[in-house]
Amino acid sequence: MFSNVAFNVFAFLIALGILIAIHEFGHFWVARKVGVKVLKFSIGMGKSLYTRVGKVDGTEFTIAAIPLGGYVKMLDERVDTVSSEESHRAFNRQPLWARVAIVIAGPLANFILAIAAYWLVLMIGISGVAPLLGSITPGTPAADGGFQTEDRLISINGTPTPSWNDARLELLDASLHVSEPALIEVETASGSRTTRELKLAGLDVLKESGDPVAKMGFSAWYPEIEPVIGTVIADGAAASAGMLAGDRVLSIDGENISSWVDFVNAVRPSADKPLALVVDRDGQQIELNITPAAVEVNGETIGRVGVSENQSAELFEKVRTTVQYPLGTAFIKAIQRTWDMTRLTLSMLAKLVTGQASLDNISGPISIAQFAGQSASIGIDHYINFIAMISISLAVLNLLPIPMLDGGHLVYFAVEAITRKPVSERIQIVGQQFGLVLLGGLMFLAFYNDIWRLFQ
Repeated sequence: MFSNVAFNVFAFLIALGILIAIHEFGHFWVARKVGVKVLKFSIGMGKSLYTRVGKVDGTEFTIAAIPLGGYVKMLDERVDTVSSEESHRAFNRQPLWARVAIVIAGPLANFILAIAAYWLVLMIGISGVAPLLGSITPGTPAADGGFQTEDRLISINGTPTPSWNDARLELLDASLHVSEPALIEVETASGSRTTRELKLAGLDVLKESGDPVAKMGFSAWYPEIEPVIGTVIADGAAASAGMLAGDRVLSIDGENISSWVDFVNAVRPSADKPLALVVDRDGQQIELNITPAAVEVNGETIGRVGVSENQSAELFEKVRTTVQYPLGTAFIKAIQRTWDMTRLTLSMLAKLVTGQASLDNISGPISIAQFAGQSASIGIDHYINFIAMISISLAVLNLLPIPMLDGGHLVYFAVEAITRKPVSERIQIVGQQFGLVLLGGLMFLAFYNDIWRLFQ
């Protein structure tokens, strides 16, 4: 348990460090290019853990103790005492276009990172689950649309869905635009292709917590492995009890066994405890008495009988897929995916603001750390994909018209462009206070949702 938490935190901090560094570098690079003096470049907030003084302008490059943020401090007459020799390098003295460029460079850098990350994983290939449908929940839009188990989702509203993750994103997008039915091209289990309609009008899948895709009636297909013995290990408990390859386990201690998972779940907690098995062998029911051996796995004592199945390799091959494109195509797909994720994020935010989506959908650092650890444990391709998604979220968040964020500064600049004079410092101070309260409330809500999910 502790090792999993530590791994999640480590994966989260690495991802967050990359995202913050790229974002702040965008501000830093453009500021330098337009001639603004940069005093400090900090990854993290609070007390400095490491500082290096740069050769140009004596800029302090700092890693700080609190990893939730970062900043670039520039020479500014509104904050510092600036000599007349350096006044032309102050941020507040720059023309409007230069200040806009500096502010927007941070979110833009995150968008560029997302494109680069998607481009990389789409070139090297990202593994995933095939877009095959599992059992359809009765009484749901999926059931009403005639979807069947093992339908393969080919495209949704014209967008190809080569993996289950792609299909989920398109289904989520469809849930945000319910006025028209989603047109979904499927390949049936028999190999024929057809187009089905998914009507979501009147279904508020985002109003409550839980998986929106599941509320539509969909689930991913996973192979169910039958409880048939593939290999019996010599000198194991099963071999000693007379179990043979090909035996089908029917029951254990009177409880029916219908899948390999049932079999494993009955054996694991039964170390050194005798079990009464009934197996089917060539049409005959045979009773066996097996006592699972006790073995230590990751500090836990479990039961093991010394058998394995040989069905999963072939079955899981059916559900595995790899999404990969040539260099040029991957770049175009990366731009499209970045745009689609940006559009989806903005649509979701709009639903939250207008009350059409539940605030339970907001996630905080704890949930993001869990996602970071899960993606990293699957593979580097999924971890890079995770970084791309969070980079887009960070860019969109920073562009919101909230004081203290980049979007708030851009609003001030828009007012300045119209009125031909800067927004007064008093208004900016009031705006910062409002922004601080709003962001603090959002952070509290995000932490509350995270903690609630943990207890759930």
